Amino acid sequence: MNSEKERLSDVSWKKWGSYVSNREWGLVREDYSADGDAWNYTNHDTAEAKTYRWGEEGICGICDDLQKLVFSVGFWNKKDKMVKERFFGLSNGQGNHGEDVKEYFYYLDSTPTHSYMKMLYKYPQNAFPYDDLIKTNAERNKVEAEYELIDTGIFDENEYFDIFIEYAKESQNDILVKLTVINKSDKEASLIILPTIWFRNTWNWGYDNYKPHLSSEESTHIKVSHKDLHIKNLYAKHSLNALFCENETNHQRLHQSPNQSKYCKDGINDFIINGNSSAVSSQDTGTKASFLIDENFKAKEIKTFEFRLSDKNLSNPFEDFDQIFNLRKKEADKFYAEIQDGMETDDEKLVQRQAFAGMLWNKMYYHYNVEKWLKGDPAQPKPPKSREKIRNHDWKQLNNEHIISMPDKWEYPWYATWDLAFHTISFSLIDPDFAKYQLKLFLFEWYMHPNGQLPAYEWNFSDVNPPVHAWAVFRVFKIDEYLKGKPDLEFLESAFQKLLINFTWWVNKKDNNGNNIFEGGFLGLDNIGVFDRNTALPNGEHLEQSDGTSWMAMFALNMMRIALELAQYNRIYEEMATKFFEHFLYIANALDNMGEEHFSLWDEEDEFFYDAISSGDGNNQFLKLRTIVGLIPMFAVEVIDDEMIEKLPNFKSRMKWILENKPELAALVSHWEVKGEDSKHLLSLLRGHRLKRLLSRMLNPEEFLSDYGVRALSKEYEENPYELNLNGTDYSVKYTPAESDSALFGGNSNWRGPVWFPVNFLIIESLQRFFFYYSPDFMVEYPTGSGNYSNLDQIADSLGKRLAQLFLKDENGNRPFNGQYPKFQTDPDFKDYILFYEYFHGDSGRGVGASHQTGWTGLIAKILQPRFTKKEIAKSETEMPKDKDS
Repeated sequence: MNSEKERLSDVSWKKWGSYVSNREWGLVREDYSADGDAWNYTNHDTAEAKTYRWGEEGICGICDDLQKLVFSVGFWNKKDKMVKERFFGLSNGQGNHGEDVKEYFYYLDSTPTHSYMKMLYKYPQNAFPYDDLIKTNAERNKVEAEYELIDTGIFDENEYFDIFIEYAKESQNDILVKLTVINKSDKEASLIILPTIWFRNTWNWGYDNYKPHLSSEESTHIKVSHKDLHIKNLYAKHSLNALFCENETNHQRLHQSPNQSKYCKDGINDFIINGNSSAVSSQDTGTKASFLIDENFKAKEIKTFEFRLSDKNLSNPFEDFDQIFNLRKKEADKFYAEIQDGMETDDEKLVQRQAFAGMLWNKMYYHYNVEKWLKGDPAQPKPPKSREKIRNHDWKQLNNEHIISMPDKWEYPWYATWDLAFHTISFSLIDPDFAKYQLKLFLFEWYMHPNGQLPAYEWNFSDVNPPVHAWAVFRVFKIDEYLKGKPDLEFLESAFQKLLINFTWWVNKKDNNGNNIFEGGFLGLDNIGVFDRNTALPNGEHLEQSDGTSWMAMFALNMMRIALELAQYNRIYEEMATKFFEHFLYIANALDNMGEEHFSLWDEEDEFFYDAISSGDGNNQFLKLRTIVGLIPMFAVEVIDDEMIEKLPNFKSRMKWILENKPELAALVSHWEVKGEDSKHLLSLLRGHRLKRLLSRMLNPEEFLSDYGVRALSKEYEENPYELNLNGTDYSVKYTPAESDSALFGGNSNWRGPVWFPVNFLIIESLQRFFFYYSPDFMVEYPTGSGNYSNLDQIADSLGKRLAQLFLKDENGNRPFNGQYPKFQTDPDFKDYILFYEYFHGDSGRGVGASHQTGWTGLIAKILQPRFTKKEIAKSETEMPKDKDS
């Protein structure tokens, strides 16, 4: 039996996990300033002394699912200015390309229940170059590269520790911890290790005055006392010293005002760094405690340290330690061996397993009640009047407290809804129930706005992101059905009902003129446009966006497909399928009949989709900038076979009437009456000719096609930037394959040239859908200009291989994402540890932006997964047990 699969059926095994943020400072939810300057209200250097309101941070931390108790590890090399309790990085204003973590850590393994987890942190033995990183990055401009930790030279002589942190659960509330520390240097080095346990402060805000406590009577044992927790003990294998303080803000240090507690949050740090014995409790009690391990390491020496968090009172807590660890590791190997059956190389398996590990480690306890945040807490000072209208003030219903998949727990320790839709695709391969749970969360009333909008992210919940939730719901539903052998109709129906509300919000709020033209702002593509697409144009012009309307066409088809699936079990959904079929046709019509002049966003001269500026006098100006915005119409594609249509007579008759009586609508989509292979019908914004013309651009190495996927902007603009004068203002867009050279949208985001995973993934899926309709005889020149032709499935497969090349070793043993650093490419202590960057250099494949973005870059796990052939799927369907009610 597969033990990890069995555990997945018991949600209590997920009570504890890697749910601790890598950064809580600099976040909106911790910002109580008058002006909303979140980055400066809390920062890295004050974080050690300030108690957080909404969450906790730590290095390799774990906690329970309500984050009442946290365990993490701190380190001190006896040279740093502070104990290393949290990963260091630059704030948005400090980095020349935005916020950026400046540490090297790697997620190596995890099972879905967190029964086994492993990660690696590389901690320098010399003083961490905090000031150098801040100063040098501040001196660099937008066209210069980021100054990274490795650029400081701190790893040049291998003077660092490899610290492997592993967890193994004996049971749901009995967790073993192993630290393996390796001195990578040829010199002796010292290290203080601080395994730390603490309670999140829930008692200072005026709601619950209950204050738990930690205590110790033995040097190897800390007692945990909390009325709601099963865990009662933290054991250490060797005789150690235990230090205690309180998880309370040091007001004296931060605000020069009296402290409420004698022993503050930074007491242990103060004791370690400054030898201040009065900063820690002499009574061996508090709400935060650390074991103190002070070790000297000989050159290349390896030492192991063992700990155990347990709900049991154990007389010999380490008697079965190795046995449990070995068993959980074997079970993890077996779990992934089944998933990876059929994968061709060990390198592919390594990359995929680390991708899964990164996704699982990036699950996080997320807590944010907007109404309480705006009003302030009863036991705290009343917020200034300006906070009544500060960001997110119109989201007072939002009350989140769940374990949520984060894009990156340092760069983005807050959810992003359209990112999360992609996360669920990879999660569905290893834990489909968690994938479904994530999608359902954002449809609940305490997430979704009463008007039907889904929250974007905490910096501005009202921002508009692409509506991909319905797509993800159906994809996860089908993967779950395949893996379990029966459809989860309750999940699909529940999600569909809430998605109806969200679809209506789009229609009412983003189709202002009621003409099926959707204006959605930047739609998650940040600076891809000529100018900020949220900007109001001065002379009454407005921007007609091909992507806004195309995303909605995709949304309509996704909803139609879900309704058709449900209609096979409940005929009432035939009416909903008809509604979305018609709505899709109206949106398709609108894309070719924009504004009062009825112009098309398809430019016949260039044979490409462009945004356009439409003015009141009937003049329409194409913004002839070739970006992936023009490729998004490909995503609105659905294939339906005759067999399904025959099962749904009401849908069939209504559809037939529309196609016969509204030829102007039917003519805009691929010919419904022309059946594809196996009597299939195609619904798409693209007829065959337009599809081929778009692909000729997309598959051209001089434009979109990179060795590593599809670029976000045509490479043509590298030598010939796009120029536009609009109302006296000059705009210029140049192909920038990596970091942005523009301040538009700020941060470390750039959509003007790099390769991004989410759009590439949708391109691959769309090509596969088109291939499902067209026969293999539908051939396209690939690459454009090569004289070679491939069918759409072959092209989709090839694009997936290009994305995989970012991570896999090339003929020289190098991994392109590692870029220009020889140490990362050749050093055996670096070269097989994978970072999953936010996006990738459009020419070299170098990783750019957030370095642990296993959110949507984790899609590589799905791309590497072997595809099922039609024969295998048909065979599996006959062997699957059928639900008695289906």
